[in-house]
Amino acid sequence: MRKVAIYGKGGIGKSTTTQNTVAGLAEMG
Repeated sequence: MRKVAIYGKGGIGKSTTTQNTVAGLAEMG
């Protein structure tokens, strides 16, 4: 989840944050 937060703050746009969020949720199951 830390990666999602980091990329969310340093991401270029919401699209990047969304992709990381989905990836994080997918990893969590």
